[in-house]
Amino acid sequence: MKVFWSNAGFRLKVGIFALVFFLVLGYIVPLFPHVDPIIYNTYPKNLKPNAVNWLGTTALGQDIFWLLVESLRNSILIGLIVATIGTTVGIFIGLLSGFLGGFWDRALMVLTDTFVVIPSLPILILMTSLMKGQAGILLLALTLGLFAWAWPARQVRSMALTLKERDFIQTAWFSGEGAIQTIFTEILPFVWTWALSNFMNAVLVAIASESSLAVLGLSPANLPTLGNMIQWARERNAILLKQWNWIGPPVILTILLFIGLFLLITGYNDYQTRKRGR
Repeated sequence: MKVFWSNAGFRLKVGIFALVFFLVLGYIVPLFPHVDPIIYNTYPKNLKPNAVNWLGTTALGQDIFWLLVESLRNSILIGLIVATIGTTVGIFIGLLSGFLGGFWDRALMVLTDTFVVIPSLPILILMTSLMKGQAGILLLALTLGLFAWAWPARQVRSMALTLKERDFIQTAWFSGEGAIQTIFTEILPFVWTWALSNFMNAVLVAIASESSLAVLGLSPANLPTLGNMIQWARERNAILLKQWNWIGPPVILTILLFIGLFLLITGYNDYQTRKRGR
């Protein structure tokens, strides 16, 4: 750990600190006793920041700070689920396609290219509209994850096509290893570094996608997320009423979350480049 920290660049260190901050705010802070922020009229409406309500209250009598914490936790959870689905499925399909070749390569790439060229936003709008605002976190994440695996599969396939020509793969074949065993024991370790970077980027993209749907009014109506919190404030004319303590925190936190994850991704990539001595 000491060696890692000494070799980590400034961006990676800032990204790690940002990640820890968001995880603590989203998953440790909610463990402290508090009133459910989803319930209406738990406090007087439209309060300014005070000793009890640190960020004030909404037009519905909700504590903005605890609503922000709950929204951050759900947004991160959605991002993690979508990134897990996209990275895992993408790696599996990409490795199978690139390593097996032939019919399987053509069939899997036709499927992959179909999801690559389909415009995801109109499909997501249609699917979330059919759910009529009743989807939970898991269903919403599965919907977003439907389009999260295609590009990773394409990238992993190109890596597999290169790796399968290496001498150690031929050695594994002559040693009696089957295709699946060779993929997971010989090729997969070379993909881990890329997979981690893709995972972090997929979290960022998933949060952005959910926020876009929420601002369009298509995210589950009762699910607190950063995007939904912005949408709720917009519906209640928080901007026109200059309730900056309501509309401001989710916007600022979303920006900081994006910057933190971006620094983490780019910093990690720089660290891997220096580690390889390039």
